[in-house]
Amino acid sequence: MLFTELPLCDEVLDGLNAMNFKEATPVQAQTIPLILQKKDIIACAQTGTGKTAAFLLPLIHNLQSEKHEPNKVNAIVMAPTRELAQQIDQQMEGFSYFSAFSSVAVYGGSDGDAWSTQKQGLLKGADVVIATPGRLLSHINLYDIDFSGVKYLILDEADRMLDMGFYDDIMKIVNLLPKTRQTLLFSATMPPKIQTLAKTILNNPEEIKISVSRPPDTIMQSAYICHENQKTPIISQLFAKKKPNKVILFAGSKIKVKEVTRVLKRMGVSVDEMHSDLSQDQRESVMHEFKNDRVSLLVATDIVSRGIDIDDISLIINYDVPHDAEDYVHRIGRTARAGEQGMAITLVSPAEQYKFKQIEQFLEKSIFKIPIPAELGEAPEYNPDANRQRRPSGRSGGGGGRSQNKRRSSGPRGGASKGGPRKNRP
Repeated sequence: MLFTELPLCDEVLDGLNAMNFKEATPVQAQTIPLILQKKDIIACAQTGTGKTAAFLLPLIHNLQSEKHEPNKVNAIVMAPTRELAQQIDQQMEGFSYFSAFSSVAVYGGSDGDAWSTQKQGLLKGADVVIATPGRLLSHINLYDIDFSGVKYLILDEADRMLDMGFYDDIMKIVNLLPKTRQTLLFSATMPPKIQTLAKTILNNPEEIKISVSRPPDTIMQSAYICHENQKTPIISQLFAKKKPNKVILFAGSKIKVKEVTRVLKRMGVSVDEMHSDLSQDQRESVMHEFKNDRVSLLVATDIVSRGIDIDDISLIINYDVPHDAEDYVHRIGRTARAGEQGMAITLVSPAEQYKFKQIEQFLEKSIFKIPIPAELGEAPEYNPDANRQRRPSGRSGGGGGRSQNKRRSSGPRGGASKGGPRKNRP
């Protein structure tokens, strides 16, 4: 379906045209008409399916088309992490470039100027507030913020918010909002706790389920069946002769991230690390260096597997087998974007073989197994069922400090500057 076939106002269509967005994804085609009909929505859709536009486009349409109270918050979008809040804010800037309304991103971990910007936006009534629950609640606890004009509440990646322990924060915020509003809940998975939350805060919602898509054929997938202590030597050999170029290596814990980074630095590889021990300023600096080719290889926890938009990643390495098929798709989906080719390599220890077999079953294919170099010793047999009872290596990621993104729009794709709540002008 083309966006021009959807009943969106001219200002939204102009923004889409300027960004060269032509065809709606399945989640957009299914949700946008229902949202425009003012129905509550519970949508199960993974990252990468276009769900951000699925709720932003009808929101911008409604703000543009309807009367709403000035100097009051009209919509709240909640996201689990500052990275995702930043991404939503950036897409809001592009989609709403030809609309005249204000928005403010509320997430923490930076200087006093950022706090003041957020406070100003909340108290003066930015039309759209994009926030992490904890940071928004911090402002609520200090200031008398008027939420009486809120007509739209959107929860993005609700399952992650609950996994991160935000349920109580979410409910405190929800209880401050008008009962009559439109509520949209987006989640990559639909466990019982999400269904309970939906019953609590949504009113007779329409349910939409977009199945987890498989990785594109443009990603060449392979694996090494190895012992745990062979993983780092394999990585060393991979880059001993040919230096990496735009590579992300995912590890299951911060400790492993730091260990692998140290090894690669000793090899002379241009490498940096990304995990929740870094401050927001440090994270943004690392990503800036990586995007601009001053860092060739990024070693990261799953904090980077969702919501980071870099189109030219050449290789993804899974140092640890992801927790499930969905995480695997998220990770390797960082490569082969914008129609390019990409590669993904997974290192599989005996304790991880059964998880890897489950990923292969989801993909409905066997991933090619690369023989490990003979000098690294004998490889274990690939026997997932026999290794089913082994304890896999630990898993961690996420979390950390928060920050405020400050910029002024320089066009539909956005720019960077200081300032209060952003006011887009046609």
